Amino acid sequence: MSVNELYTKYTRVWIPDPEEVWKPAEIIRDYKEGESVLHLKLEDESTLEYPIGPKDNPLPFLRNPDILVGENDLTALSYLHEPAVLHNLRVRFLESNHIYTYCGIVLVAINPYEQLQIYGEEVINAYSGQNMGDMDPHIFAVAEEAYKQMARDEKNQSIIVSGESGAGKTVSAKYAMRYFATVGGSANDTNVEEKVLASSPIMEAIGNAKTTRNDNSSRFGKYIQIGFDRRYHIIGANMRTYLLEKSRVVFQAEDERNYHIFYQLCASACLPEFKDLALTSAEDFTYTSLGENIFIEGVNDAKDLERTREALSLLGVKESHQMSIFKIIASILHLGNVDIVSERDGESCHISRNDPHLQHYCQLLGVELEQMEHWLCHRKLVTTAETYVKNMSRAQAANARDALAKHIYAHLFDWIVEHINKALYTSSKQHSFIGVLDIYGFETFEINSFEQFCINYANEKLQQQFNSHVFKLEQEEYMKEQIPWTLIDFYDNQPCIDLIEAKLGILDLLDEECKVPKGTDQNWAQKLYSQHLSSQHFEKPRMSNSSFIVVHFADKVEYQCDGFLEKNRDTVYEEQINILKASKFQLVADLFQDGKEVPAPPPSGKSSRINVRPAKPIIKGHNREHRKTVGHQFRNSLHLLMETLNATTPHYVRCIKPNDDKEAFMFDSRRAVQQLRACGVLETIRISAAGYPSRWTYSDFYNRYRVLMKKKDMTIGDKKQVCRNLLETLIKDPDKFQFGKTKIFFRAGQVAYLEKLRADKFRFACIKIQKTVRGWLQRTRYLKIRKSAITLQRYGRGYLARRYAEYLRLTRGALICQKQYRMVRVRRAYLTVRKAVITIQAFTRGMFTRRLYQEFLLHHKAIIIQKTVRGWLERKKFLRARNAAIVIQCAYRRVLAKRQFKQLKIEARSAEHLKKLNTGMENKIVQLQRKMDDQTKEYKTQNEQLSVTNTALGTEVNKLQKELETLRSRQGDNTQVTCLQEELEKLRVALQEAHTQRKKLEEEHSSEKLDLEQRVKELEKENSMLKAEKEEMNRRIRHSQGSEGQEDSVSQKEVRLQTELDEERLRYQNLLKEFSRLEQRYDNLQEEIAYNKFAPGHRRNPSNQSSIGSESPFPSITMSEVGDTEDTIQQIEEMGLGNAAMDLSVFMKLQKRVRELEQERKRLQTNLEKMEELSKRKPIDPNSSTSEEDTNADLAYNSLKRQELESENKKLKNDLNELRKALANRASESCSSNELQESYNLLLSQLKAANEELDVRKEEVLMLKTQIVSTKKPKEDTNHIDSNDVTDWANNKKPIGKEEALEAYQGLSESKRLLEAQLQSQSRKHQDELEALHTQIEVLKEDLEKKQEMLNHFSTLPPEALVEFSVQQEITRLTNENLDLKEIMEKLEKNERKLKKQLRIYIKKVQELELAQATALQANRARPELTRQVTVQRKEKDFEGMFEYYKEDEALLIKALVTDMKPHVVSATVPCLPAYILFMCIRHADYINDDQKVHSLLTSSINAVKKVLKKNNDDFEMASFWLANTSRLLHCLKQYSGDEAFMTQNTAKQNEHCMKNFDLAEYRQVLSDLSIQIYQQLIKIAEAILQPMIVSAMLESGSLTGVKPMGYRHRSSSMDCETGGPGGYTLEALVRQLSQFYTIMGEHGLDPEIGQQVIRQLFYSINAVTLNNLLLRKDVCSWSTGMQLRYNISQMEEWVRGRNLNQSGAVATIEPLIQAAQLLQLRKKTSQDAEAICNTCSVLSTQQIVKILNLYTPLNEFEERVTVSFIRDIQNRLQGRIENNQLLVDTKHTFPVLFPYTPSALSLETIHIPASLNLDFLIRV
Repeated sequence: MSVNELYTKYTRVWIPDPEEVWKPAEIIRDYKEGESVLHLKLEDESTLEYPIGPKDNPLPFLRNPDILVGENDLTALSYLHEPAVLHNLRVRFLESNHIYTYCGIVLVAINPYEQLQIYGEEVINAYSGQNMGDMDPHIFAVAEEAYKQMARDEKNQSIIVSGESGAGKTVSAKYAMRYFATVGGSANDTNVEEKVLASSPIMEAIGNAKTTRNDNSSRFGKYIQIGFDRRYHIIGANMRTYLLEKSRVVFQAEDERNYHIFYQLCASACLPEFKDLALTSAEDFTYTSLGENIFIEGVNDAKDLERTREALSLLGVKESHQMSIFKIIASILHLGNVDIVSERDGESCHISRNDPHLQHYCQLLGVELEQMEHWLCHRKLVTTAETYVKNMSRAQAANARDALAKHIYAHLFDWIVEHINKALYTSSKQHSFIGVLDIYGFETFEINSFEQFCINYANEKLQQQFNSHVFKLEQEEYMKEQIPWTLIDFYDNQPCIDLIEAKLGILDLLDEECKVPKGTDQNWAQKLYSQHLSSQHFEKPRMSNSSFIVVHFADKVEYQCDGFLEKNRDTVYEEQINILKASKFQLVADLFQDGKEVPAPPPSGKSSRINVRPAKPIIKGHNREHRKTVGHQFRNSLHLLMETLNATTPHYVRCIKPNDDKEAFMFDSRRAVQQLRACGVLETIRISAAGYPSRWTYSDFYNRYRVLMKKKDMTIGDKKQVCRNLLETLIKDPDKFQFGKTKIFFRAGQVAYLEKLRADKFRFACIKIQKTVRGWLQRTRYLKIRKSAITLQRYGRGYLARRYAEYLRLTRGALICQKQYRMVRVRRAYLTVRKAVITIQAFTRGMFTRRLYQEFLLHHKAIIIQKTVRGWLERKKFLRARNAAIVIQCAYRRVLAKRQFKQLKIEARSAEHLKKLNTGMENKIVQLQRKMDDQTKEYKTQNEQLSVTNTALGTEVNKLQKELETLRSRQGDNTQVTCLQEELEKLRVALQEAHTQRKKLEEEHSSEKLDLEQRVKELEKENSMLKAEKEEMNRRIRHSQGSEGQEDSVSQKEVRLQTELDEERLRYQNLLKEFSRLEQRYDNLQEEIAYNKFAPGHRRNPSNQSSIGSESPFPSITMSEVGDTEDTIQQIEEMGLGNAAMDLSVFMKLQKRVRELEQERKRLQTNLEKMEELSKRKPIDPNSSTSEEDTNADLAYNSLKRQELESENKKLKNDLNELRKALANRASESCSSNELQESYNLLLSQLKAANEELDVRKEEVLMLKTQIVSTKKPKEDTNHIDSNDVTDWANNKKPIGKEEALEAYQGLSESKRLLEAQLQSQSRKHQDELEALHTQIEVLKEDLEKKQEMLNHFSTLPPEALVEFSVQQEITRLTNENLDLKEIMEKLEKNERKLKKQLRIYIKKVQELELAQATALQANRARPELTRQVTVQRKEKDFEGMFEYYKEDEALLIKALVTDMKPHVVSATVPCLPAYILFMCIRHADYINDDQKVHSLLTSSINAVKKVLKKNNDDFEMASFWLANTSRLLHCLKQYSGDEAFMTQNTAKQNEHCMKNFDLAEYRQVLSDLSIQIYQQLIKIAEAILQPMIVSAMLESGSLTGVKPMGYRHRSSSMDCETGGPGGYTLEALVRQLSQFYTIMGEHGLDPEIGQQVIRQLFYSINAVTLNNLLLRKDVCSWSTGMQLRYNISQMEEWVRGRNLNQSGAVATIEPLIQAAQLLQLRKKTSQDAEAICNTCSVLSTQQIVKILNLYTPLNEFEERVTVSFIRDIQNRLQGRIENNQLLVDTKHTFPVLFPYTPSALSLETIHIPASLNLDFLIRV
């Protein structure tokens, strides 16, 4: 394009400005090539004639379109030049508060001088695994790119951070290392990443200081290598330092400080361990007070020292070494305060021996005071002939002292760095490393010395490496896209580097001058002039002979030669060093030992005793290290650094200092341009501009510029060909663009030209649309006016016609009115007279009636009073007599009871009593035996009688059948048929009447029910209206009360309590998660120990180490079961832990058994009462059904059983307890007698067997009795019916041949009975419903009356009294609630005291059974076979729902049910089948009272589940399967525990299956914890599966066309972007994955409540990841993305509704995402828009709202950016909002899981084991 096309009217340009560097302007007149003036308009509307010259003033730079302003990558700008770069950085920094911007491969970081919330762990997680171009620019993106390239290319990486002092280099390097430490982690438990991060505070303390530009300026360069293993975990690190600024130790400029460690020690001088250092305030020491300001605002030096000491301890520096380090640092301060006194001659000086600082210095370093005093004021001169000791002047001595202080600090610095490297060293093999270089940037001051020269020399080397790398990357990009490229010319600074480091260069001449004995800075300067004046990069100043100028890549720098030689030599007198080497402290001596000193060989033979003294003293050679100059050392280390960097892939971070005042978000353009020129950013821009800087993919170009295409071009299917045709048409010069494989490359300015064409096309289209719309508006206006005129005419004519008709109507109406008026007047007079007469009559009659009523009323009241008084007198007399009789009876009964009680006490004390008990028991046993024999005989006789009666009844039935046949043959007439027909007709009529009556009753009931429903609806409507009025009144009251009343409301208290409960639950579950992590770590360590201890192939797993129980023979008893009373604790201490555990376990079993028996008794009692009520309610019917007979039989059986069992049970229990007590006492008195013990055991076993046999026999007898009773009744009934039938048939004269009529008669009678029963039941049911409705109506009426009274009362009260009354009402309600709670508490306390008292009694009783229990346990353990209770089969239901197995088959059971179990094996069976089988095995162990079996089975099952989940730690199906089974096993343990709280929903059969002997509350807690762990693992697996899908599905899939491209290049990443990678996930895939999760959980039988919590957690994860990406990506913050995101969210909500998960709270978790989508779609201009945004975004934090508004990107030029004033308005409106001002959402947050109790409706006896499980060894019981 020509100049005439570019510089046209309305084109915007940049012109130079002395203050702003560059200033925007707009061309107001087209420019013609060759004109000398360009007419411009500035921003303040002033005009300017800008002169144009071919050499002096070229045409100004063109501005980029607004749509490109604010790009993430500077190279994406269409016009690439200095003003465009500066403006883009300024806009991003000030308007969007973005401190990071890409510039090709460089990350430009601007120091905000403010702490930003963009470096948290959530941000690290958001950038981890992302491509560098996918997210907003960030230091974490560069670190992730380096980490990913190291893993992909297996090549070492480097991150080079440079910039001025105060630009933020150290912070950027620190964050990069923190990212590697978080993402890489450590391969083992050595916590190397923590040590790497711990090195930062140490290095900041000893190497950082306050300068005028930065409060924490690094005064050295460092290169940290972080080593990784093959799995890319951190295994170690190494640090190299460069050019420490030693001169700062002894000198600081004004308003600067020494190194931080000096001030930290002085601030902590008061600590007791630092008393020996003799330190005071930093103002008292010369080396720390030269800057005249010892404080830094916002910095606490004492706390910083604590962090430094913690870091030293973490890196393994011992306390003794730390104190030695602090002593050396303190000695430097004391050395600076040593007072050197000059002598009179001025050529010598001395130090007072009483100088306290010299004494402290020598004491802290452990050196000789006299020697140090001497050699601080003298020096030794060594010549070839002799050695001289020369005095030094005061100035020379001070310089020597300062040199010594610098030397000591430098060696201490090197020692600390070496020790850090030792702590970070690893013996493991390093696979690769990432280096982080934190080095000083280019510096230029008013006075530049040796340090600035070295710094700028290092930057020259780094800039050369940077230029070559950028050039290499550009050419690689062109080759990758297969486009022709030419060699790009770039600035090569090799001549400047040769000037510095080549032979006879500046450093070489400096080293040569240092070797000359009397070399000076002036002589060295003259040599430089003579040698390098001909070089282009060297200049001599005009006004100085002691300085020189070097032309660096960034700027010209003038260096002062003064001090170069001294700083390069770094001279320290050897005598002072030798004194330090002889220190009595090992650390001080080691600091100054020669590193490469070779010890002399030991002398041999006798020559060792001969001392040979040379004639001349031998000159002691200087150490090689001392001979090396500083420049030589720095050049070598720099070459080594460059070799390391060249062997790695570099990544660049350029830090920019926005202003010199350290103010937050203030941008000084002049300072920024200086640094951009110095750090190479503009050089990168120049290299990019020389090639093809603008790069667009074909699809992005097609979507953006398809408006420029013709309709026929749009029909071509190939987008590449369409783009080719368009560009060849629009841009004539083919050199301005190139077509690559995936992108189109443009020269600088071509994108701006295309944007101009696009804007012109839109402008033309807008004009055409405006023209058409304006014509349509004018035509519409004309038609509207014409229509209005016609309408007016029509209405006028109609008005006149209506007016005439109105006149006629009024005339006729007047006549009618006259007629009617006359009639009304006459009628009114008549009615008045009639009304007066009636009124007089009414009043008269009423008066007489009231008088009569009053007389009757007085008589009635007198009668009532008399009746009441007489009744009261009689009742009073009766009560007096009754109370006297009761008192007499009580006194007499008390006397009798006392006599009987004394007699019983005397008998109980007698010895004969025990004998009677024993003899009575023996007699009782004999009697029981006899009774059992009698019952067996009786049983046999009853059987015989039953068989006889059966045969007799059979013969009788046969006889009756024969008689019936004979009767049928004799009957011959139709009399019976007619009778039957008549009877049938009567029954039909009765049935019809019953039907009609039933219909009538149903209609009446339905009508009444409808009326009642209508009435209830009206009442409900009225109630809702009252509630609404009440709510309105409450709202007004709350509004008047203000914010304090709102906070103290009950609902808020409930919410607060609920949140506290959730937080407590979450805290517990987090502790459980930490426990599982530590347990996993423990298992790993155990496996590692086992692997190291044993040979491969023989590993030993720790068995049952996580189980609950121990190897103690006693069962475990928790304090919750025993109670924590003082008596119990004291008794446990007296008895010992083992005995107490045994006794208490027995006691708890007995107590549980007592509770179960009590519950059974209550249940039987309630059943009996119900049966009796039913029997009373229903009349006795001889033709009753068989069900009634069964109930009567069961009732008889239950009553007989209960009565007999209760009587016998009481007698036997009393006798048995007495016998056991007597035998236990005897056994305790004579423990040595084994025969007595054996007889006692034998007797107990016999008694137990007899009791069991007796129970069985009694139950069988009772069953037989009930069967006999139930069989007798049907027989009698049948006999009765048969006899009646016979008589009926006998009366008939016709022979029996009509069986059908008889059957019809019987059927009708049966149907009649059924109908009557149905009618009775329905009428009873309807009556109950009516009563319930009546009561409900009464309650509603009372409620309405109360509310009406309250409303009336409210309406009469003033506002103040209304508030007071509502508060009083609330106080009254809360008081009543408190009183109720207090009563409950008192009842509970009373019950607790009662239970504690019973507990003490039972403990004493249980102690007597200890001996018998121990022997019984030993006997059971001694038997290897399976023990079963030998009992007679009673009812089959008592033994159903259990599985029996042998102890040795437990491993097979666990292996089949847990270890080898696959979910698909049991998918077609009952859900949670393994849990049911395990519980049924536990039930059997409980049934046989085997404590060890229960403990072993539960422990083995829990450990096996943990191992299975550990093995399948990424299998969602397995985790879901075992979560369902574990929770189901937990519910079963609760449901069948016998606790009433868990038995409310059980059936009677399930209550019978409750466990009898053991309380498994401890195992329930363990299973609950295991369920929580499995739930957390399930969530972790699901989130890992969803993680790569979320961003692509929610933000990227299905994006609308026309969206602006991202604007920056996708650089190299660990994923191939061309192939698509895994980024092709859609919303359908995400929803499909969620559906799969939900289906799997449902198939496994997981509780729906738990499934809802899983979905809620996954929705929270989707919300967190999506919102975090939205907050970190500028390219997705647009209107179209908001619309697409809202659609995606609506699809997710639809999925939730389709699965009936509305109650799960999943939608509430994505509310922030919904509001973010709404925020992107709302208008963002006016104050009303700001108010709408504040009201809508109630869940988003202020920081998130501001961040989205800053990131918001317009899609085209017709949409405006969000202004800074609008964002400030939003911030001001949200200032008072109380919130957690956090930018990113915590992706690791987990909601506390709650496992609701859901009992199973499945009966255990119906469960069958499929053959595929191979559980044949289980026996169904």
